[in-house]
Amino acid sequence: MKKGIYGILKARFLIDDDAVKNWRFIVFLILLAIIMIANTQRFEQKVFQIAQLTTEVKELRSEFVDRRSQLMKLKMESTVSEKMIEKDIFPSTVPPIKIKVKKEEEKSFLKKLWQ
Repeated sequence: MKKGIYGILKARFLIDDDAVKNWRFIVFLILLAIIMIANTQRFEQKVFQIAQLTTEVKELRSEFVDRRSQLMKLKMESTVSEKMIEKDIFPSTVPPIKIKVKKEEEKSFLKKLWQ
């Protein structure tokens, strides 16, 4: 038992006659460790990238909602009428009239347009 532990501490398994098998196994373990470390690194990079993109999506979504509310406010009739009053354009006092066109009149009108 003492000889076995002493042999391991002196690394005799690396210089004995059948050391080639041991070296192959050690190189294999080192390659596996390198591959594991590389995969962990790539995984962590992906996690950070996903977190960054999630934050960016949240910011863009909130900006979109803000811009949409600004647009809705600008499209309101009261806002438009205020802007027009500044330019001395006032809303009409006469309500709009709906124009109805009969089919025959429409056909003759379209023919005149195309000629």
